[in-house]
Amino acid sequence: MRLLSTLMDKKLMGRKLFLSCLMIGWLSSCSSVEVTDYKDTTPTLVLESFFNGPLKASGVVHDFSGKVIRKFNVTMEANWQGNEGVINEWFVYDDGETQTRVWKIKALGNGQYTGTAGDILGTALGQSSGSALRWKYDMLLPVDGDEYQVHFDDWMFLVNDNTIINQSDIIKFGITVAQVTLVIQK
Repeated sequence: MRLLSTLMDKKLMGRKLFLSCLMIGWLSSCSSVEVTDYKDTTPTLVLESFFNGPLKASGVVHDFSGKVIRKFNVTMEANWQGNEGVINEWFVYDDGETQTRVWKIKALGNGQYTGTAGDILGTALGQSSGSALRWKYDMLLPVDGDEYQVHFDDWMFLVNDNTIINQSDIIKFGITVAQVTLVIQK
């Protein structure tokens, strides 16, 4: 009986060690992707070039489980004067809700951008590298008549001269609560 107990303890210890190693390996592999990881990718995304003139977009919102909870279309009009751009966005959601956002963007050079809009808290910070651009900002997000302060980790990837795929994580208390996938076309 004692031998069985000792073997069970060793088996349990082995499982704990295996799970610990597995967890350490998983955590060490969870390093964050940086925008500079895309520095050698093409075509090169330059906001001033792509977001200039009329654009259209279609997208979906996924909840934390991955289920699509909303669909929407966006009409955009963008223009630049020197290093300052304005992007007007008109959203129409599948439930009939409409929303307007006006982005004021400033190109700072070296692929760095700042942006503001009425529902953005503070200033959005953007960095482009190669075919990618990453925005980080806080936003007041309306949901069922309430507003929630959330953080956006927003990635854009220029697929070709006429198409961007935009993937955003919506984060609350450090947890991704929803994601937005959007295809933007000239």
